[in-house]
Amino acid sequence: MSPDDETHYGFDTLAVRAGQVRTHEGEHGEAIFTTSSYVYASAAQAAARFSGDEPGNIYSRFTNPTVRTFEQRLAAMEGGERCVGTASGMGAILTTCLGTLKAGDHIVSSRAIFGTTVVLFNKILARFGIETTFVPQADLSQWEAAIRPNTRMLFLETPSNPITEIADVKALAALAHAHDCHLVVDNCFCTPALQKPLQLGADIVIHSATKYLDGQGRCIGGAVVGSEELVGGDIYGIVRTGGPSMSPFNAWVFLKGLETLRIRMEAHSRSAQILAEWLQEHPAVAQVNFPGLVSHPQHALAKQQQTGFGGVLSFEVKGGQTAAWEVIDNTKLLSITANLGDTKSTITHPATTTHGRVDPDDRREAGVTDGLVRIAVGLEDIADIQNDLARGLDSLS
Repeated sequence: MSPDDETHYGFDTLAVRAGQVRTHEGEHGEAIFTTSSYVYASAAQAAARFSGDEPGNIYSRFTNPTVRTFEQRLAAMEGGERCVGTASGMGAILTTCLGTLKAGDHIVSSRAIFGTTVVLFNKILARFGIETTFVPQADLSQWEAAIRPNTRMLFLETPSNPITEIADVKALAALAHAHDCHLVVDNCFCTPALQKPLQLGADIVIHSATKYLDGQGRCIGGAVVGSEELVGGDIYGIVRTGGPSMSPFNAWVFLKGLETLRIRMEAHSRSAQILAEWLQEHPAVAQVNFPGLVSHPQHALAKQQQTGFGGVLSFEVKGGQTAAWEVIDNTKLLSITANLGDTKSTITHPATTTHGRVDPDDRREAGVTDGLVRIAVGLEDIADIQNDLARGLDSLS
């Protein structure tokens, strides 16, 4: 399927066929190009490739046919012009920052983001003169108040990790553009199957392909999606020169994941809705965070900008860390791991895992309390997931 054809097809067709260019062998499935380098017909052709005068493969650090197929497919699914694959989701965030920011620039970020992203902003980018101000995700006035003359990026996750706060992407895009900033949205929890931030005005979409794009916990990877000018310029340049590259084999695995993305995301969302409603009625649970619940503060906004509520939820257990750990340790079916987006349901204690390196005061400000438990609902029978959780919860109540 050529890029010109992509505008004529629906989401599921793009998920299965976009980006694929068959070789002379006529293979039906996508090929894995496990090669580090490429052979040229002449010295002149090699020079033309390296100078950019002739398109084509140069070196698999930044040009690989399998990775390119994944990039083109995800770009088509997100409604973007260009995608750059990276070695991990954090690699995608770092690549975006290095490609769009310089010393002296300023980031305004949601406080409700992945703990490692907080560490990246506070402890690594800060060493190179890039400062970050963190604000409540849902308070537009605080976003605006935090913007400085040197602010160049607004960064957020929606829904956020782990308390599933929803950001108003349209409003934040308008604010970012009024101040000559880029709006960067981590779309990991929803994927393009449930949400398309570029259509809402975002400039860049970030993915940890490790999560739902793969869908089975097999490989590590990331992606940056946006315009040809922005992503295909300096952001691609960071991958070309700095080398945080996606493996061709991993790209092939992600391609297989994309084929079933919508079906899986709808199934994750259905089960998470049932589980959230069940948890909300349990006497040992103080609060459930899930955008599909009417009680969620941004439920109406989530309905407006998403086509589904996703598969991740968190809940506050009465009794703090001791009670939260008891619930987790009593599970036999759920996997105790900090990863998410798998067919297998996972459970973790964010305060001591994903957000364990975040300053305790900042962690509490972000809503990550000692009694908080996060679940990424997989594709098992929902009754089995409920029964597994009930062992620990019932002992508390």
